[in-house]
Amino acid sequence: MDLIGRENERKIFKQHMQSKQSKLIALYGRRRIGKTYLVRAHFKKEMRFEIAGLYKGDMFDQLRHFATTLAKAGYMEALISPPDNWLSAFDMLSLFIDRMKDKRKKVLFIDELPWFDTPRSKFLMAFENFWNSYCTKRKDIVLIICGSAASWMLLNIIQNKGGLHNRVSQHIQLSPFTLYETEKFLRYKGIKWSSYDIIQLYMCTGGIPYYLEYIQKGESFSQFINRACFEKNGPLYNEYDELYSSLFKNSTQHEKIVKILASKKTGFTRKELIKKTKINSGGTLSNILFELEKSGFITKENTYHGQVNGVHYTLTDLFTIFYWKFMIKKNKRILMDWNTVTSSQSWKSWSGFAFERLCFSHQNQLKKALHLQAIATEFSTWSNKNAQIDLVISRADRIVHVCEIKFSRSEFEITSPYAKNLRNKMDQFQREPSNSRQVLFLTMITTYGTKENRYHSELVQNEITLKDLFVS
Repeated sequence: MDLIGRENERKIFKQHMQSKQSKLIALYGRRRIGKTYLVRAHFKKEMRFEIAGLYKGDMFDQLRHFATTLAKAGYMEALISPPDNWLSAFDMLSLFIDRMKDKRKKVLFIDELPWFDTPRSKFLMAFENFWNSYCTKRKDIVLIICGSAASWMLLNIIQNKGGLHNRVSQHIQLSPFTLYETEKFLRYKGIKWSSYDIIQLYMCTGGIPYYLEYIQKGESFSQFINRACFEKNGPLYNEYDELYSSLFKNSTQHEKIVKILASKKTGFTRKELIKKTKINSGGTLSNILFELEKSGFITKENTYHGQVNGVHYTLTDLFTIFYWKFMIKKNKRILMDWNTVTSSQSWKSWSGFAFERLCFSHQNQLKKALHLQAIATEFSTWSNKNAQIDLVISRADRIVHVCEIKFSRSEFEITSPYAKNLRNKMDQFQREPSNSRQVLFLTMITTYGTKENRYHSELVQNEITLKDLFVS
């Protein structure tokens, strides 16, 4: 089983495997992100026990599944006398580990942990007891727990105030592939696409490894999108419906918020969402926003400091953005040819928005391109009634990169009207009282660069292109 990318996560795993103490690692991230694959691939030689919770299984289903898995691993007593509660189940797991007489590190992997925590099952209590009373007394256990329900993992494991308080050795939020990892993955599969095609692919799928698995060698980007998204038997045709319903209880409210956020690229404030959704402003809305944010679907973005309109919630999951733009209209699914879409105005508006979101998710690459690794920075957006700036990068040395993000099929040209628009943006931004002493650098972020002309020479300080986004 080969593993592409994930260098930082693998480095963390190696460090904990070398420890002289037992370690508890919590791994979380949205569905389809590759959590299970990462653990299996990295620990294929050290794995001693692996189990995954059953989706929508009750307590009896989960316990029976636990016993059967233990038996398959070699502890046959679990089938002879199956556990009827989680304390007994973990006692059996302890006895199974006790039979392993070698001194090597033993990796235990409990996948989709939240699904085990059924109502009145006392699963979490038993799990806490297993870790605190058994695992911590040994020096040879690396217990990895994993879950797609990121909010459950955060509230019940990482921020636990009870028996697991400060017990987690490491928590890792697994992110989508970067462009660098996406390109590396495609090359591994023998798929030879241009950087431009890979960028479009990323803007549609968001670098989700599971989606990339469906690309077939020998097909073009357009052929893949047509087959995967617009054919009724396509692998991603029903993905949206399954995605939210499998992650959230009563996902209708989550989808309602996501649909509203998809209608406006600059997002909405909490107050605006309350007005549009009619969801109570108390705990219900807070919980939904928290779950969506921690699962990677939305982002709580700050506007540039000094602005009074504050935090905006924006939709950042690129597949969801793509779905609401092209895969459904008026609650009806659409069958179309992607090649005809790319000549439409809707494609132009979507591609610009999606490319902006892609740039926001590659902040490390932008900092490298601008040589800012050693300088503290803050990423934000800015607007007033007269102008809007796609991305503002504020530096600790009082320099501000005013970024103009443009997605195009060829070299971008700054025309006379466009230059006037850029000057207005810079002027409006400079007028803010907090910006009067800042030095502004107009930074163009484009696919193929900006054409050299007098407006470029006059205005542009920095340029970032596709090649800068495809670095590790």
